[in-house]
Amino acid sequence: MSLDTLKSLLPDYAKDLKLNLGSLSHDVTLTPQQLAGTFVASAIASRNPLVTDLLSAHFAESLSGAALDAARAAAAIMGMNNVYYRFVHLVGGDYAKMPAQLRMNVIARPGVEKVDFELWSLAVSAINGCGMCMESHEHQLRKAGLGTEQIQTAVRIAATVHGVAVILDGASLPKAG
Repeated sequence: MSLDTLKSLLPDYAKDLKLNLGSLSHDVTLTPQQLAGTFVASAIASRNPLVTDLLSAHFAESLSGAALDAARAAAAIMGMNNVYYRFVHLVGGDYAKMPAQLRMNVIARPGVEKVDFELWSLAVSAINGCGMCMESHEHQLRKAGLGTEQIQTAVRIAATVHGVAVILDGASLPKAG
């Protein structure tokens, strides 16, 4: 029901986003936990409380408490890492040779299968636009045996959820004309 509520909030000009939400929410290339966690982590990364609340409620039955915490942790740690590593990548110089000196323990022990956490981290990194992190997570996912279709699905979810958040953030703007 929460997904239907979210879709009903989207204006007619965002019909493609409604359709994408519907089809992606039933995608079968990911496990139910991977799918749900990708939606939740992407919603958190998109920074819209309503989108986060509605998608978290919709996918609640597909995530254990530990998996929900891991999806939240992926959004949190990538929120930090994406800023730091995007800086390292874009500025260059000696920064890449220096230790980050940022705690990232959750990456080693996320509380769910490592592949699921990596998938959620990739989706968040795509939203946050960190090329260095996207390359790293995509590499780890491929090494773990995920295929291009599964990886693409996670990024399609991230793109769609972010698009929905953008539309809802702009919904309070005055109408044109």
